[in-house]
Amino acid sequence: MGSILLILALALAVIQPVSQAQDDQTAPRYTVDPFWPKPLPTTTDSSGVARQWITGSVGASCLDSRGHVITFNRAYETEENPLGPLSVPAPPVIEYDAEGNVVHTWGDATLLPGGGTRTLPNGLHGCFVDYMDNIWVGGYRDGVVQKWTHDGQTMLLQIGEKGVCDGPATLSPDTPYPTCGSPGNNSSKTLLNNPADMFVDPEPDPVTGERGSVYIADGYGNHRVVVFDSQGQYLRQWGSAGSGPGQFVATGGGHPHCVIIGNDGLVYVCDRGNNRIQVFDKVGNLERIIPIEPPAYMKQRISGSAANDFAFSRDAGQTLMFDTDLGSYVVWILARDSGNIIGRFGRPGRMAGDFVLPHSIDIDANENIYVAETGTGNRVQKFVPAR
Repeated sequence: MGSILLILALALAVIQPVSQAQDDQTAPRYTVDPFWPKPLPTTTDSSGVARQWITGSVGASCLDSRGHVITFNRAYETEENPLGPLSVPAPPVIEYDAEGNVVHTWGDATLLPGGGTRTLPNGLHGCFVDYMDNIWVGGYRDGVVQKWTHDGQTMLLQIGEKGVCDGPATLSPDTPYPTCGSPGNNSSKTLLNNPADMFVDPEPDPVTGERGSVYIADGYGNHRVVVFDSQGQYLRQWGSAGSGPGQFVATGGGHPHCVIIGNDGLVYVCDRGNNRIQVFDKVGNLERIIPIEPPAYMKQRISGSAANDFAFSRDAGQTLMFDTDLGSYVVWILARDSGNIIGRFGRPGRMAGDFVLPHSIDIDANENIYVAETGTGNRVQKFVPAR
């Protein structure tokens, strides 16, 4: 019976082609690896009871230079939610190798008495490994983006002020961080407001000529892409609230939600609630808009938010885009040149290969895809190319 269920799960996770797209490209086929990651460790308490690690919502995932998957996990942030009598929160940061083994963990899990987190951003959200293998992370309920050494022992840089956001003092007066939230001021050169994602550019900045400019999707309270230099000094920004070209959705969160620089040197930004990816040059000039338009037969949607996060295929031309859709709980495969959807994988559910709130997506050098689930999804899954 177990073998039969495994075969069924693998079959259901295989890519399903989308016939409406008029593209010559054939969508690759993917199957879920049901044995990745390996079971999480247990911790034995003072009474000798073994307690299983629970990640809680996986708020962010990213890949390092070795193809290791780093996840930022929120179970420790929600002490009021019972994890079960035999469970404990996993460390905030878990690093998995290609086989799914836990090879390293780190992160200060201390919570403040009045609410919020002592060290890491509150509401872990968005991570990025830069060209020097440093790890960056933000928080969608906080005002910071942080840069850490790969081992998590040293914070190298913090952009913004923890617990203080680019918003009016009357925004959230009854919360631990009263200036954080929407609508923010969208204007500060030193403060952020609930940032969602970041990307560190390994190429010289078009204005300063220096490497390491930090592009931040700022994000849940503001409506802008804001750029800082490698030392955290403000350079420029663009974006406002709305649905017009170059704007980001006014309400609903995640405005913008992801930021990625392609091999073409352009900045791709997820405008989640407007169901589109907007493409800019590095100083903010709008170059293109890619609508995420699911096929007509996908009428039953949980929400909008079709453009949540995406990853480029690893060929030099980055000919494919893999987009996580929070509205239909699938990953869409797009032909980048046309913007057409040519395939998908996943479906709503909790079996291997299914999704509950697919949130972040990464692809390694072997074209393996990793999808982290937030909300009650509470996991990261690996999908391998079907040969």
